[in-house]
Amino acid sequence: MKFFKTIISKLGQGLAKTRDTFVSGLRSVLLGRKLDEELIQEIERRLLQADVGVQATTKLIDSIRADYKAGTLSKGEDVLEHLKRELKSMWPPADRELRVAPEGIRPTVILVTGVNGAGKTTSIAKLCHTLRSQGHTVLLGACDTFRAGAVRQLEIWAERLGVDVVKGQQGGDPAAVAFDACAAAKARGVDVLILDTAGRLQTQDPLMRQLTKIRSVIGKQIEGGPHETLLVLDATAGQNALRQAQEFDKATGLTGIFLSKLDGTAKGGIVVAIKEATSIPVKFIGVGETPEDVQPFDPDAFVEAMFSEHARG
Repeated sequence: MKFFKTIISKLGQGLAKTRDTFVSGLRSVLLGRKLDEELIQEIERRLLQADVGVQATTKLIDSIRADYKAGTLSKGEDVLEHLKRELKSMWPPADRELRVAPEGIRPTVILVTGVNGAGKTTSIAKLCHTLRSQGHTVLLGACDTFRAGAVRQLEIWAERLGVDVVKGQQGGDPAAVAFDACAAAKARGVDVLILDTAGRLQTQDPLMRQLTKIRSVIGKQIEGGPHETLLVLDATAGQNALRQAQEFDKATGLTGIFLSKLDGTAKGGIVVAIKEATSIPVKFIGVGETPEDVQPFDPDAFVEAMFSEHARG
């Protein structure tokens, strides 16, 4: 089921800081120079600065060095095209669309996790807006009962988007809210139920166990649920985002990542680092502040937008 459409121009705008800082800087040191070991080391340094990550950077530099030694790569300006090809090849064909419930099962349940400040509630609003614009009915469940104001924040977005919210008491059991939300979603026959959860730190074991409990409750209420478990990661968090992904995956069995605030960082290479360090696909990226500013992650479009000399912000 295709819930989303790619808008390349918006992606280019969202990657402006990465492109202007990383790619433009790289282009400036490559143009007019012959490739040599010193230049290869400079490329390596800039890849690491862009948060591409050690694992992915090593793979990219090894491929540059191999072609250089083979005599098939000799000019600095040719390195950019080489990097584009190598980056695109890191993502083999894969299903990066939103998972849905099997035919005959309603609703599709999306469990959304992430630490406080990652942009979780705004990301939920973006998903909700896009699903609604595609004609799907949506219900929200406010399972973040710990943080003061969290439920109200979700309610404000729900009011703007024209959807209902199932909530519980402040400090109540988040799993109980999940139970009630699943029951309401089934009774109302909605297409998609999106459950917000507390902004847990990945080091807080009791709270991570609560996530596991919520998953169990959902599974007992709706066959196969949650069908999608998304982790919202702040792109500006850099390498710390990798650790979050690994720890949340242990607790919840992540099926995808929503990378938020990509427009706010010059280190968009974190997308590459996540791919190389985990098996969790980046499915969506946030490239702005409005509910419309969500894009499905498309590797080819991402790489082209990042390296484009003509993208507009």
